[in-house]
Amino acid sequence: GLFLAMHYTADISMAFSSISHICRDVQYGWLIRNLHANGASMFFICIYLHIGRGLYYGSYLFMETWNIGVVLLLLVMATAFVGYVLP
Repeated sequence: GLFLAMHYTADISMAFSSISHICRDVQYGWLIRNLHANGASMFFICIYLHIGRGLYYGSYLFMETWNIGVVLLLLVMATAFVGYVLP
């Protein structure tokens, strides 16, 4: 994400051009962009598997731990949303 942010321009008129620049002109920029996008998807798959495991083993009975996990899930979802709606 940090490497992509060095070359990304968050302006409505320049956003697509900066993505095109990253994919075409930056050395291995296309690879880093794809790894970033697929890594975020894999991260959420791991989170959902972790939640499923917690439900299966009854970890929701420990309310303090479960509530912290729910808050962390909401924060991660908010961060992903903000990253997704960048211009």
